[in-house]
Amino acid sequence: MISKIDKPLQVNSTLSVLLTELEEECQTVLFLLTQLKLSNLTDDQKGDILAELTGAVCHLHVHTENLPDLIGDEIEALPED
Repeated sequence: MISKIDKPLQVNSTLSVLLTELEEECQTVLFLLTQLKLSNLTDDQKGDILAELTGAVCHLHVHTENLPDLIGDEIEALPED
């Protein structure tokens, strides 16, 4: 079971903010995908959901562009055993 953890992430502040925003945007995408599965959607509703989904996916794309590098920097900053 997945539960929301309200503790701050144990990473640098920039990465923490980006990961928190990523979490929020992913939740938005999951919500929109759930809405698309509803059987009684009108064409207007479907269009609105798809438009919002397009915006969310574009935001995720831009938002995560440098994220792998920031995560890599965080990994490199870990002490060696």
